[in-house]
Amino acid sequence: MADVVQYRLERMVDELDDLERRGIFTRREIAEIVKQRRKFEYRLKRPSPLKQDFIAYIDYETQLDALRRLRKKAATRELVRQGKKTKSRKSVSDFASVARITEIYRLAVMRYKGDVELWFRYLEFCRQRNNGRMKKVLAQVIRFHPKLPGVWIYAAAWEFDHNLNVAAARALMQSGLRICPSSEDLWVEYLRMELTYLNKLKARKAALREDKGTLVRDKKDADEKQWKEENKDLFMPLDDEEKENNDHGSEEESEKESNLFLEHASGILKTIYSGAIQAVPSSFSLRKQLLEILEAIEVADWEELHGEILSDMKRDFSADPEYWDWLARLGMSDASSTGEKNDDAMVSKLQKAAQVYEEAIQTLPSARMFKFYIKFLSDVIAPDSGEAEVISLTNHTSSYIIDIIKVYEKAETMGCLTEELACQYISFYTQLGRVEEAKKVAEKLCCGKLSDSLQLWILRVSIEIRCITNSLFPGKTDALYIFELFRTVLTKMSMSEAESLWVMALKFFVNQKKYFEKLIELSLKAVAKFGGSENGFSLSSAVVNFILQKDGLKRAREVYKRFLALPHPGLALYKNCIELESHLASLGSEDSLVNARKLYEAALATYDQDTSLWKDYHSLETKLGTSETAAAIYWRARKSLKDSAVVF
Repeated sequence: MADVVQYRLERMVDELDDLERRGIFTRREIAEIVKQRRKFEYRLKRPSPLKQDFIAYIDYETQLDALRRLRKKAATRELVRQGKKTKSRKSVSDFASVARITEIYRLAVMRYKGDVELWFRYLEFCRQRNNGRMKKVLAQVIRFHPKLPGVWIYAAAWEFDHNLNVAAARALMQSGLRICPSSEDLWVEYLRMELTYLNKLKARKAALREDKGTLVRDKKDADEKQWKEENKDLFMPLDDEEKENNDHGSEEESEKESNLFLEHASGILKTIYSGAIQAVPSSFSLRKQLLEILEAIEVADWEELHGEILSDMKRDFSADPEYWDWLARLGMSDASSTGEKNDDAMVSKLQKAAQVYEEAIQTLPSARMFKFYIKFLSDVIAPDSGEAEVISLTNHTSSYIIDIIKVYEKAETMGCLTEELACQYISFYTQLGRVEEAKKVAEKLCCGKLSDSLQLWILRVSIEIRCITNSLFPGKTDALYIFELFRTVLTKMSMSEAESLWVMALKFFVNQKKYFEKLIELSLKAVAKFGGSENGFSLSSAVVNFILQKDGLKRAREVYKRFLALPHPGLALYKNCIELESHLASLGSEDSLVNARKLYEAALATYDQDTSLWKDYHSLETKLGTSETAAAIYWRARKSLKDSAVVF
């Protein structure tokens, strides 16, 4: 290893001498460079060098080369200032750094052939430095990663943009499509490349005054052209008839050549479109991207192609709610792109979009379809800042609010109202400030097929509590009604599911002794039925903590003893009570220390394999007990635990 490293360092002598001779680095700096390079070379010669070793070496050499170039420019400026002639010929130090970095990259990618990120770093370095190795590296990465579409796209883009070799780029794209026929990105980029090339040819002819315009579709130009054709009688020729005929003839020839480009573009789009949908028939996003490309360019038979793609999408994706949502929003995006901002035009567009949604919910009645419809109408009222805005029509807000409510009602009638939609339905009423209507809807839904929905019950109870708290004269019947609601849902759901409802009930009735006592009885029945929690939320612990804050320690002890008397009180309750008594014992309470020991013994009778319990017990005896009691706990733990190597 040392011989190889020494050999590689000796090969750097000419470069280092040149750097010192030209005054770019001092002898001391060169010694430091040699030291760093020796360290990196030894890392690379290890039996199993890490990827980070190669990256660190490359980063060091890159920064060193950047410093060399800066100092070289500074030295050149100094010579020019002094009036001396500067040599433009490059020396060995100008090429050595790039060659060294390239060699490190080569070793890295050969060591980690499957690291695609490393390959692309190598490619980017070759592209930026233009060191002549790009073709070779591209061939290697294609050989090792032929199934990666991004590799084919990168290679074709380099041939097309850098080498200006359209034939090679086309061959690479077609090879990639043969190997990765299901890649959407490959199909889209291939179409863009072909149309870009055709557009460049058309632009070149326009620059040579042999043609006019490009393939880019401009809606304003198309509208202006259509208006001129419809009103051509309004234009009066100013030149003589002969010149008019000559101009007419040249315009006809130019128009004919332009039509050839448009027909060629149409043929390319048809061919690639047919191949793409045959290779990836189930991809909706691919169809959308191809349609977006078509809408951005001008081709022959544009209307026919546009209609064909839309009809194919309807045929293949009419069972997909996302298609209907996209189709309804398509008209709105067209309106925003053409700059139609007046209310009448936008209302017309919105009505057409609503008709599409109405057709969709009849064709495909589903909760997801209704969700898309409601989201669209909600965006009309208040567009999301992160999404493409539809429009905010303040004059028509009330009518769209009514439409949203009708959609919710229709979803309920058609049996498509899920738990999520039902909660949105109720929340929509509350956002409008119509709390009474929200309460009625929540009551109706909780008594229907969504009666097992926990979120719906939480929403209903919170609305009922809100109505009572906002009331000027809340009565006893109101508290009874709320308690009955809580009891209805808490008795039929497990404690883990109804955690938030239990906490809500305890907070609401904490100052109402009569109903709080009833809640305690309900919680005792629930723990007896479902058992206590081993970890996480513990209902019994929550009740004890509420009572401790409300009525004090004595009452809390009475209640937790009732919970502990149940068949399976749960480890979480034991730990909570132990923590309570241990805290009081540390403050000097002898009774609390006795209670803590009793709780530990009761807990260990069931959970004798819980290591943390033994450790806490030992810690308690170490702090508050004697050395004999602590040692006894230690030996009991060693004897009881299967893992006897526990460290206390």
